[in-house]
Amino acid sequence: MTDLQPATAPRSTSTIQTVSFLGLGAMGFPMAGHLVGNFDRVLVWNRNFDKAKLHEKEFGSSAADFETAVSADVIFSCVPTSLETAELIDRAKPYLKKGSVWVDCTSGVPEAAKMAAQNLQTLGCQFVDAPVSGQTIGAINGTLTVMAGGEKSALDYAYPAIDCFAGRIEHVGKSGGGFAVKAVNNTLFAVNSWALGEGLSVLKAHGVSPSAALACINHSSGQSFASTVTFPDRIVNRSFPKTFTLDLMAKDCGIASDLQQQAKLPAPVMAMVASFMRAASNQVEAGSADFSEFIKFLEQWNQQEISDDFDAQ
Repeated sequence: MTDLQPATAPRSTSTIQTVSFLGLGAMGFPMAGHLVGNFDRVLVWNRNFDKAKLHEKEFGSSAADFETAVSADVIFSCVPTSLETAELIDRAKPYLKKGSVWVDCTSGVPEAAKMAAQNLQTLGCQFVDAPVSGQTIGAINGTLTVMAGGEKSALDYAYPAIDCFAGRIEHVGKSGGGFAVKAVNNTLFAVNSWALGEGLSVLKAHGVSPSAALACINHSSGQSFASTVTFPDRIVNRSFPKTFTLDLMAKDCGIASDLQQQAKLPAPVMAMVASFMRAASNQVEAGSADFSEFIKFLEQWNQQEISDDFDAQ
């Protein structure tokens, strides 16, 4: 047995009494809701405090000021980037409880996780980088995949709290490992999505309905999460519901590209798609577009809309 094992509850008994959640966005809001009822106190905080009050009303958590929230036994954060996490940790230092564990569910930068772990260690606290995958539906259903990096002892302590919103918890290695896996995962999703967009563009140019093509692909070897969920639910129907934004997808692809360069390994497909996602993101205002709207950039190139409406061409 090694430390790198799939989700199984640790043998040690947790002494968690109070948990807090900082950042109540599209993912954080439902994730924090799953904590309620499992611990003595569940504290929530958001920069827009009205969101914390709404969470309190909807789930029965306790909206708390920042100083109180970061004095919990386990502190969750779920913010856009590692920069915001670093700012929160710096602000929290005077109020942290010795022995507490900070669990960052942000899609962050591996080097930032290492710095955060070192920073908190000097205060007698621990840090776990624990980004999640499963989109908002996974957050609502409590079935997220959690990729955890950091000390096993820290993960064991925080495990009962993480498990409230997780379908799988995987300890992938030391600090930064969770962020690294999440960045590569999202880049692989981007690769699948971009390739599928190209393929459907070619098929539509030859008179094939994208929905009909997807029905075949999804029962064949070309199927992926992009083909089974993203394209039919967001792109072909032109709904583009805003959840995870395009600029954050481009950010994650950029993190994976940086990791590739640091390792000095050739990864031309990942690098190219990261560049495409950044180009697509640059076409829109940050935070304004869903990640699936990358397809509009490809559609401009091809002058071909990925929909079943042939009259729109």
